[in-house]
Amino acid sequence: MLRQLLRGVASLGGWTFSRKGSVPLLLSARDDHDGGHYAVAYRLDGSQVFATRVALRCHAIIEHPVEDVALFVARRPGTESYLIDLRDGALLQTIRSLPNRHFYGHGVFHKSGEWLYTTDNDTSDPGRGLLSVYRYENRQLVHSGELSTHGLGPHEVAWMPDGETFVVANGGIRTEAESRVEMNLHAMEPSLVLMRRDGSLISKETLAQQMNSVRHLAVARDGTILAAQQYMGDSADRSELLAIKRPGDAFQAFPVADRQSLAMTHYTASVAVHDDLRLVALTAPRGNRFFIWNLDTTELRLDAPLADCAGVGAVKDGFVVTSGQGRCRLYDCRSQEIAAQPLELPAGLWDNHLHLT
Repeated sequence: MLRQLLRGVASLGGWTFSRKGSVPLLLSARDDHDGGHYAVAYRLDGSQVFATRVALRCHAIIEHPVEDVALFVARRPGTESYLIDLRDGALLQTIRSLPNRHFYGHGVFHKSGEWLYTTDNDTSDPGRGLLSVYRYENRQLVHSGELSTHGLGPHEVAWMPDGETFVVANGGIRTEAESRVEMNLHAMEPSLVLMRRDGSLISKETLAQQMNSVRHLAVARDGTILAAQQYMGDSADRSELLAIKRPGDAFQAFPVADRQSLAMTHYTASVAVHDDLRLVALTAPRGNRFFIWNLDTTELRLDAPLADCAGVGAVKDGFVVTSGQGRCRLYDCRSQEIAAQPLELPAGLWDNHLHLT
């Protein structure tokens, strides 16, 4: 019954249709029960488009702005990322990081489609943040240079609305090659950086808590930046895990009540903005909670239990959320009372990010 309902909604425009003219795909990294790693694509009615086995666990997905390809980026500290044909899941290229480098799990394509940028670690100077620059041509990527992120441990990079200015979440943590062990927890340097495509710095801002690692980003059409953090300090501390930078304002904590802050247990995974509904959504998998706030008034709209909630992305009616342990869900946010529906997608084993196209 639900499958029929979702198909009907899609045919009537309830889902946001992609520029390719079909019901959007959900792209994500996913494991199987034996620990195998896959780059997967499913339609939101539950039908599988592909599941391509890859050697390393992936994290974020970067879709090309024109062609039907996407890069599934290795999870930190992976050294391989995978360029995949979105039509059939064919592996077009395995991109290997340069010596003394590893991926941090995120990246962006330039709007021209000619350039790709990934967040990388310089392991010869552990934690020195880089954007590795690749030229895209004939469905292949060629490494072409590097830019400094003006900080340590860059995690996510995103575009500002002009499509020419980077925003970078520098996590502030030093790690060595093939390691996820933090080397500088009492000397962390997390920051939010705005920089130009030529690498020049526009601004660098920090939050009040030095051990609050800036990790994930969502950028609204009006230039409002949302940043999600992971707190590395004492478990008894109160941490501010969602932050905001509105145009013209300083980078600062988003007002989150104590109850929701404590429920996050110092860890968030994914953040998304719904421009049309003016909402921000956040997953906190260690606390098994999913949250939605009004972006303008900061009113809490939803605080819901969701086991190991992982990736979140906006669709026309609200948000789609995946889970590492349970069912994926659609949260319909068009009414004051937000309604949740389980999706007929495979349950569990999803990575912390998704991309909808």
